[in-house]
Amino acid sequence: MSYQVLARKWRPRSFAEMVGQEHVVRALSNALDKDRLHHAYLFTGTRGVGKTTLARILSKSLNCETGVSAAPCGECSVCREIDEGRFVDLLEVDAASKTGVDDTRELLANVPYAPVRGRYKVYLIDEVHMFSGHSFNALLKTLEEPPAHVKFLLATTDPQKVPVTVLSRCLQFNLKRLPKQQIVEQFQRILESEGNGFEPAALQILAGAADGSMRDGLSLLDHAIAFGGGELKAADVRAMLGVVATERLPELLAAVQRGDAGSVLKEIVAMAEHAPDFGGLLRELVALLHRLAVVQQVPTAAQSGGGADEQLTKLAQSIPPEELQLFYQIALVGQRDLPLAPDARSGFEMVMLRMLAFRPDADGDTADSQSPRPDSKGGAAGKRVSGPPAGDQPKPRDEDQPPGSVAEAAATRSDMPAAASIGADPSDWHGFVPRLQLKGMAAQLADNCQFGAWDGHELKLQVDPTCSSLIGSVAERRLGEALSDALECDVKLRLTPGAGGQETPAQRAAIQRERRQVAIEADIARDSLVLAAQDAFDAEIVPDSIRETD
Repeated sequence: MSYQVLARKWRPRSFAEMVGQEHVVRALSNALDKDRLHHAYLFTGTRGVGKTTLARILSKSLNCETGVSAAPCGECSVCREIDEGRFVDLLEVDAASKTGVDDTRELLANVPYAPVRGRYKVYLIDEVHMFSGHSFNALLKTLEEPPAHVKFLLATTDPQKVPVTVLSRCLQFNLKRLPKQQIVEQFQRILESEGNGFEPAALQILAGAADGSMRDGLSLLDHAIAFGGGELKAADVRAMLGVVATERLPELLAAVQRGDAGSVLKEIVAMAEHAPDFGGLLRELVALLHRLAVVQQVPTAAQSGGGADEQLTKLAQSIPPEELQLFYQIALVGQRDLPLAPDARSGFEMVMLRMLAFRPDADGDTADSQSPRPDSKGGAAGKRVSGPPAGDQPKPRDEDQPPGSVAEAAATRSDMPAAASIGADPSDWHGFVPRLQLKGMAAQLADNCQFGAWDGHELKLQVDPTCSSLIGSVAERRLGEALSDALECDVKLRLTPGAGGQETPAQRAAIQRERRQVAIEADIARDSLVLAAQDAFDAEIVPDSIRETD
């Protein structure tokens, strides 16, 4: 007897054997047992999730010689003929090859006639969305009011292409993609029954490659059994599927996090030896970053039973959350840009180099021209300059600039000496903030705070509601460290959200910018050349087109 592939041999023959789709099985079973049958059913879902299988089981339930029920006997001649695909009253139609209206009319010509052997004449139309518009129109009337002995079972992977007029005449069931663990458990049952040895890790890899489709998974399982000579080993499955490169992604990401450019490029070279799809590799990297972000927030999410839990948890703990979010965004944008690269490998390399270039430095700020550049061993090529050379003095503030403005802060942060030598009073918050030399989110937090109270040990600040999300973040920690250095004591920082009666440095800077903008617009409106141009060309000044420049 010839070999029967696993996808056909293990195809469910009853509702009890169905893997997943419990919501559909329950609804159909209740309808059959209580004799509340619809005349048309539409099964939708991705490939290999059981649409046609459910339709065939429903056909057996309707025509079984023991009577209509959710548990057909599977032994009578009708059940056997349906399982073998030769039951005369089950008409299976592939809509992809019968798209024309003439084919549909020919199919419906026999609808009025009673079934030959069964209780019902069942029309099973697969990929019904492939019908032409005229074919759907020809089907509508019969689909709405078929004879009592006719049932329509429609299946499609693309319900959006099915006209609403057809959808409204059917009872629709949306079949879900199967969870990975459910596929693994079914694989295990099949292999134990078939007498094949296996490694649990191999089943995890195969189930992941199945991508929610049991039929695809069983086809891969067949392939893996043949590849391994009857045994399923993780190494063989990886080689068969070509996922060796994908499994190097955690090491690649760890090298990026260390700032080790040499190791990053070596990992990419090693990946390239397996001729991977770099576009797919980048998608897998995005998925890995997403999973790491989830594990950082919910550590138990790493417990998948896949054998890589410890590595995943360790990697999630080693990468700061804000850095992980930056990597995710770079990889996400890299997917969009990859087709524009000269070749996929160089595009993938550029994404990883971009992560290195924009990786936050030791202080948590994004690397810039002053940041140390990592050498090939992950070390720094130089030291970061924390202040001006000895003898340099702070530049005097421009009298036109408001104290504590963002513009003043930008100039002062690069010109002031190290924070530890400030010796200033934080009660003068507007004058104190620029001298802290803060950057990034910590600078944003300080610019949006109002002074509350200072007792020599505890500093109370009120945070503008627009920045209250920064309370408790790494920005608060960095602000506290800068304050401790500036005041030469261990400062206890207490932040509370709320709008007080004072201005924050950011608010004061915004007011000053608005005043300067009004003055600039007034100057331009009075300018003799502008007035002459308006006269000569009947011109107008475009609102909001005037911008202050440095």
